[in-house]
Amino acid sequence: MKKHNASTSLILLALIAFSASGKGNKLIDVEIKGVNESLTKNIEAHLGPLPTSKALRRAFIFNAESKIREAMESRGYYRSQIETELTKGIWQFQINVEPGKATIITNIDIHIDGEMSNDPDYLQWRSELKLKAGQQLNHGTYEDIKSSLAALAIDNGYFDAAYTKSEILVNRGSNTARITLNLESGKRYIFGDISFTGQTLNDNVLQKLIPFQTGTLYSSHWLSKFNKELSTTGYFSSIKVLPQLHHSTNHKIPLKVELANKDRNIVELGLGADIGTSSERDIDPRVRVAWEMPQINKYGHSQRTIVEWSPERPKFLTTYKIPLTHPINDQLQLQLGLQQDKYGVTQDFDPNNQRFETKNKLEATQYLLGIGRQQQFKNDWILNYSIQATRSKYTQENITYNPKFILLNIALTRAVKDMVNPLDPQFGFRQSYRVEQASTALGSSINLTRLQAQFKWIFTPWDRHRFVSRLDLGLNIAKSADLPEIAPSLRYFAGGDQSIRGYGYQELGPFIDYTDSTGRHRQVVGGRYLAVGSAEYQYYVTPSWRLATFVDAGNALDTSQLKPIVSAGSGLHWISPIGPIRLDLATGLNHTNTVPRSWRIHLTMGAEL
Repeated sequence: MKKHNASTSLILLALIAFSASGKGNKLIDVEIKGVNESLTKNIEAHLGPLPTSKALRRAFIFNAESKIREAMESRGYYRSQIETELTKGIWQFQINVEPGKATIITNIDIHIDGEMSNDPDYLQWRSELKLKAGQQLNHGTYEDIKSSLAALAIDNGYFDAAYTKSEILVNRGSNTARITLNLESGKRYIFGDISFTGQTLNDNVLQKLIPFQTGTLYSSHWLSKFNKELSTTGYFSSIKVLPQLHHSTNHKIPLKVELANKDRNIVELGLGADIGTSSERDIDPRVRVAWEMPQINKYGHSQRTIVEWSPERPKFLTTYKIPLTHPINDQLQLQLGLQQDKYGVTQDFDPNNQRFETKNKLEATQYLLGIGRQQQFKNDWILNYSIQATRSKYTQENITYNPKFILLNIALTRAVKDMVNPLDPQFGFRQSYRVEQASTALGSSINLTRLQAQFKWIFTPWDRHRFVSRLDLGLNIAKSADLPEIAPSLRYFAGGDQSIRGYGYQELGPFIDYTDSTGRHRQVVGGRYLAVGSAEYQYYVTPSWRLATFVDAGNALDTSQLKPIVSAGSGLHWISPIGPIRLDLATGLNHTNTVPRSWRIHLTMGAEL
């Protein structure tokens, strides 16, 4: 017991001694007066961290004045008056600084000897230079300019560049300064031969991915573009483009490209669900499995197969891609698919309640076989043209239809977005236009022309405040008598997480009433026209979390039924490493003839553009 009391006493004495010091490990207090916040922070940076021992404290005090003067001179104050006062015991170190008159730059001489003097990138750099005569001298700005000019030389292949003169001459008497930067750039290097290792692709395919020719002037821009081309193919898990400067001859730099193929088979699993009131169920789960073979053979062929399951719309689609003139920008695509889907709602009239009760949906099965070509141009436009053969089977008004279509399809799409963060861009615009034509002369059941346009905007005018809007338009041109022969997949419906979010997937649209031996019935069969728009505001609570509020409006329409539908809601979004994950709650604001006001919860994942 006595030993315990002695230990406790020692601990108490140590705590008392610590408290008496008032500062713990803090051996000195520093107070800076007479200068603004920016200069104060610069002085603190030059002084460095506070001392942690008595020896370091002596050195801190001894060197303080020279470091303060160095800090002031770095900002152009060469005639500063510095006074220090040290109060021992409590170790209070007070610094009073009178900045004096600032040093002004009177002349800037930047001169390039060598080929770089006429380089367009250098001329642009020079025209955008913000350092001008008449400005206050700042050594940090001078160093930044000196470094950026040297970096520009390296980026553009002037590997022998060196400064022959780089100095600041200060006249303390007149408080003026002259800046001189003389760079000898030497000769610009060019790209030499390119060698590949670690790949299994045919050399002809790889050569098409090189965006420049041997002998092209060296530029880091071309290296970045080359890296991007290799990455976009989807063939490789690792890419290294290495300039071999130590192997250069006659200012020609060879490149070594080290590649590693992706796994031969890649399987992805996706899960999702819509939750809320709907025409048939409260929870509509979705499971998606994607099987991809990034490189099937040495010619760069690839395939992607998608199998989706949900209670209402199972789907199978496989796409086989064959590079044509370019592995990325020109591809032949073969498609084979099978899809079962449900559209709209089917209702029976209940004479007891004197109202229509939802019983089912318009079900359709579709088989697809297609061949097409996709080309991407330098201006980012993507052109698709294809021929698709489809066969559908569905029952409408107790009549079974089995139409076939040979669709000639042409589509133009262009997306421009912020590439700093492509998964969650701060700005972007996507536009898409499609024309499809079916003719009885080519074997289709009816003549049909389909026109579609889709737009999506992302705009961030201020930090944390992001706006997203979209507009979907569609038009079917066909004879009125042929409308039942248009497969449901070619008609227009509204509702769902990419449409009017307060309502179920594809449950909105024009309807028909009919009577048979079992009574009266009503069926949503889709429309000739589509007009759906959305406006959404998103606020970033943190860089990884944001809140959203939105309004969706529009409908699938017909000439006799032009009722717009509106829904509103809010959401919580997490910007995950693999893309935004969005949880949205939406409420329908309209009661239609076929669907009551409803609410839906949507869980979606992926980039918005």
